[in-house]
Amino acid sequence: MNDLKRINSALISVYNKSDLEPIIQKLTDLNIQLYSTGGTKEFIENLGVSVTAIEDITDYPSILGGRVKTLHPKVFGGILARRDNDSDIEQLAQYKIPEIDLVIVDLYPFEDTVASGAEEQDVIEKIDIGGISLIRATAKNFKDTLIISSKNQYQEFLNLLDTKNGESSLEDRKLFALEAFNVSSHYDTEIFNYFNRDVQKQVFKQSSIEGNELRYGENPHQKGIFFGKLEDVFDQLHGKQISYNNLLDIEAAVQLIAEFDETTFAILKHNNACGIASRNNLVDAWNDALAGDPVSAFGGILITNKEVSMNAAIEIDKIFFEVIIAPSYASDALEVLKKKKNRIILIQKADQFPKTQYRSMLNGALVQDRDLKMEVAADLKTATKNAPSKEEIEDLLFANKIVKHSKSNTIVLAKNKQLCASGVGQTSRVDALKQAITKANNFNLSIKGAVMASDAFFPFADSVQIANEAGITSVIQPGGSVKDQESIDYCNKNGVAMVFTGTRHFKH
Repeated sequence: MNDLKRINSALISVYNKSDLEPIIQKLTDLNIQLYSTGGTKEFIENLGVSVTAIEDITDYPSILGGRVKTLHPKVFGGILARRDNDSDIEQLAQYKIPEIDLVIVDLYPFEDTVASGAEEQDVIEKIDIGGISLIRATAKNFKDTLIISSKNQYQEFLNLLDTKNGESSLEDRKLFALEAFNVSSHYDTEIFNYFNRDVQKQVFKQSSIEGNELRYGENPHQKGIFFGKLEDVFDQLHGKQISYNNLLDIEAAVQLIAEFDETTFAILKHNNACGIASRNNLVDAWNDALAGDPVSAFGGILITNKEVSMNAAIEIDKIFFEVIIAPSYASDALEVLKKKKNRIILIQKADQFPKTQYRSMLNGALVQDRDLKMEVAADLKTATKNAPSKEEIEDLLFANKIVKHSKSNTIVLAKNKQLCASGVGQTSRVDALKQAITKANNFNLSIKGAVMASDAFFPFADSVQIANEAGITSVIQPGGSVKDQESIDYCNKNGVAMVFTGTRHFKH
């Protein structure tokens, strides 16, 4: 069965007229009858091409300030008529409705208008009515009609016109219908989410118009796709394609570094900081971050909140790492870092991200507010007789930032704004503490006089006892255990200072 259909007529009505000219010229070369509206009609006429105004078909002008142009039975009848249905064809003849085989249309830029911060009335005017209706109607009748719903499809459409000389197969039309419903469903999702910003109706609607296929997922046997616009967040200056696991680490790195104003360098592995330090200059920050765990740093993700200098690049280049992220790089620093061809070098451009997080779960999705709470000195409540010194408070707040961005259960040990060690992802808080102490000892980092941070309360006094015996002098934790007093009593008896934040920072 031959399912090829020739395009004899086309309705063209677009908001964005860029890249439209080659399409018009090709349709003209194929002797296809053109219909159009308003500004698009004027654009076509300026090319010296004959075009029929849609008003000449409908006998109605564009009304309501352009809100109603194509919404008419003589337009939609010509699109929706089933060419193999005798009754439909008879009605076209009865009401003098021309068949429309091809529709080229785009939608008002609603998403861009919202992103621009425009007033609500301007946003509302960018809710397309005629365009979205044309897209749905033409896509629905894909057996007979062909829909081009975005300028991103122009080149593919031109190739089709060239290779099939103005004809299309059922497969072609169905694929373009698929793209059309992708465009229309995304558009409607964006409109709904705009209206739902203040209401917060408990409905889960997220949409990304296209995905970026990754080399693989978490493991080579898994498929991976990223939905989003990475180019809005980073400029990639060098290196191979970013992987699924890279993205997980990059997300963790970006969220962690955002907590720090001082010159800070962090090294992450499997979404957790294995080294981080704040210093007066970047080279010192790097060296002290690396000292926290030079073994785990191998193959890690590096991030800093300051420009990478030549001197810093020379030191950084001494180890193997996958990714480095910074707000900028000195030109001579880039020369050093680019010597490894696969090394991914990113400039971070954006630091504002969605305030909602979601993940697939069983047969649905979990949604929550992002943890944006970060305690400052005024939030700390001293729970013990001994209060932490000014220097200890600075270290407590430093450690608390790290513990917030580490996998639970987690304990962080820090001293002089340097991560000494952490225990992460443990089923027991005591185990997390013991892991941290062991790591610090393994790398000859003294924790005498260090501080300890915990992402959640201590259910018993055992953790503060182990910490004290290892040399910890000050503790920060949320508090809230029914047995808080046991930990307080132990600290008071042994001269350990402890503060409560009142905020738990679980991360799973």
